[in-house]
Amino acid sequence: MALWLAFLCGEQGLSGRAFAQEAASVKLTLKNHHFEPAEAHVPANKPFTIEVTNLDGTPAEFESKTLRVEKVVAAESTITLQMRALAPGRYRFFDDYHEDTTEGFLIVQ
Repeated sequence: MALWLAFLCGEQGLSGRAFAQEAASVKLTLKNHHFEPAEAHVPANKPFTIEVTNLDGTPAEFESKTLRVEKVVAAESTITLQMRALAPGRYRFFDDYHEDTTEGFLIVQ
């Protein structure tokens, strides 16, 4: 039985590592209240991460109603968000503190 449990744990560990290697990642930079890139792409129906780096000297609030996320990014810092799998579509994100100038889109396909 111990051998069987070790086998199962090993299989789950490999699956977790394989998942981590396959997960898509998006890196966004916020500078002068603009996102770079302003449009990013991820595959549909797979979890992914978003890394947001704020190079500005003021905090930003990375927000998206369609992505269901709202996180403050302190000045000159980085956050990482673990995102659920999404259906294909175009998802808007913005800096809630500077929404008039800071907007981008995540394209899921």
